Amino acid sequence: MTSEEIRNDMLYHAALSIGKNMLGDGLITKEEYDEIDTILLEKYRPYLGTLFSENA
Repeated sequence: MTSEEIRNDMLYHAALSIGKNMLGDGLITKEEYDEIDTILLEKYRPYLGTLFSENA
């Protein structure tokens, strides 16, 4: 993995973590969370993130 791929993975997971907290707190719906996940996948193109995403 390159340093850019590592950085993208870290940014993806950090941003997704915020979305998971919002989902858990009832601030967003599952559909909104899935949309956030899809947008983050497109933005960061994480190397390992697609293994953990339901929307990959």
